[in-house]
Amino acid sequence: MASLDRVKVLVLGDSGVGKSSLVHLLCHSQVLGNPSWTVGCSVDIRVHDYKEGTPEEKTYYIELWDIGGSVGSASSVKSTRAVFYNSVNGIILVHDLTNKKSSQNLYRWSLEVLNRDLVPTGVLVTNGDYDREQFADNQIPLLVIGTKLDQIHETKRHEVLTRTAFLAEDFNAEEINLDCTNPRSSAAGSSNAVKLSRFFDKVIEKRYFFKESNQIPGFSDRKRFGAGALKNFHYD
Repeated sequence: MASLDRVKVLVLGDSGVGKSSLVHLLCHSQVLGNPSWTVGCSVDIRVHDYKEGTPEEKTYYIELWDIGGSVGSASSVKSTRAVFYNSVNGIILVHDLTNKKSSQNLYRWSLEVLNRDLVPTGVLVTNGDYDREQFADNQIPLLVIGTKLDQIHETKRHEVLTRTAFLAEDFNAEEINLDCTNPRSSAAGSSNAVKLSRFFDKVIEKRYFFKESNQIPGFSDRKRFGAGALKNFHYD
């Protein structure tokens, strides 16, 4: 098992959205009993069977890098955090379904990682004000996960999920909404498990079968977003 090929997936989102609980659930199929704040970065491993049930099936390690901090952190903190963004093969963007601001901040998190030369401070994005062309050329597989579904009353779920559905469309990514306190929400055979497997398969394919676009490049190779790329953002 030690010789398994591996891929690196960042888990990004505001503090308190449940990233640590999510990572523990994905890696151990168990609820994290007493989650704590992540300082810096915490890494856990998920064993994934690529193209399970086919002749091409192969087992890989998925490194899930749980990045701590806030997207509104000082520039010195962001610079320190940037060291974790090297050689990334996939990104999971996590937001709290009960916290609208955490959903809006996913745009800022993605910009921080995908374009480290451009760090928009104080930017607030709302539905209708986002130019999705900013990520049209992104080659890094993305997955959007909404947490704390259990904390939304059933009568409000349709309203909340309708409000957040545009996130996945903007990032050209699949969307999963789950309850990290319930292992069945990502159990084998569930629709969430199918989406997770499909995402990890895509990450592996980009890394090992399409190497020309397999990871975030270094500073010198990065395609920069022009000044006009933020024309549809407005400030809080």
